[in-house]
Amino acid sequence: MTDWLAFSRSVVEDVDGVLARLPTRLEREPVVGAGEGGDETTAVAAEAERAAVRKLEELHDSGVAFTLVSEELGERSFGAETPRLVLDPIDGSMNAKRGVPFFSVSLAVAGGPRMEDVFFGFVHDFGTGEEWVARRGEGAYLNGLPLSGPGPKEDVEILSFEATRTDSVATQVGDMVGFAERTRVMGSLALTLCHLAAGRVDAVCSLKAARSVDIAAAQLLVRERGFAIDLPDRPPFGSAPLDLTPHSRVVAGATPAVCAELYRRLSSSR
Repeated sequence: MTDWLAFSRSVVEDVDGVLARLPTRLEREPVVGAGEGGDETTAVAAEAERAAVRKLEELHDSGVAFTLVSEELGERSFGAETPRLVLDPIDGSMNAKRGVPFFSVSLAVAGGPRMEDVFFGFVHDFGTGEEWVARRGEGAYLNGLPLSGPGPKEDVEILSFEATRTDSVATQVGDMVGFAERTRVMGSLALTLCHLAAGRVDAVCSLKAARSVDIAAAQLLVRERGFAIDLPDRPPFGSAPLDLTPHSRVVAGATPAVCAELYRRLSSSR
């Protein structure tokens, strides 16, 4: 069986090398194309993807067959339909290109084509060096230790917005008065969901539809801790395809009731 944790760490090591070679925004932010996910591809995202794909090619050459779903390259077969590797080598690319230390590698491994098939999730924070890991049925871990302690509050003290253009925040933030005491905008959906799993924030929502590459790994940490996450524009959550189509906004919190109320408030301005 493949040691997915060791492989994920090897990807981190190579992406770290890219960041060292592109130390400032002058090297990181030039637009060099457009990814299969639809966003502009910056130099740092393109180089990080190349480094990750080289690792995937080495994995395939060692005898492991799989399908890749990637932020920049799209879907590519390496000899088998499954396992399905869902990769975002730079989640939080705006932070990465500007040097804000809150962005990550996100890698999920699934035994099938849907969110419920994810059995391994890995997120590495390049700012703090924290390593978030989840294995289906075995729990969630932070830096190798079981993720425990208090979870998110049902009475929401901190709500984190993601996919946060200024106009989107302006449209929605008023609807959160009375629901959340304070608001944060941090810039990496994968990492923010990890922080929810650790009880550092109490609710998370994406103001535009998210792709599987943004959430597939981190959602497993949330679910392994027994907290709630939903794609309410396209339920049920478990049947969401592991592809590059942005199917739904994401809501997450301590309980399904928190998610439902967050979605109700998100939808009130539409």
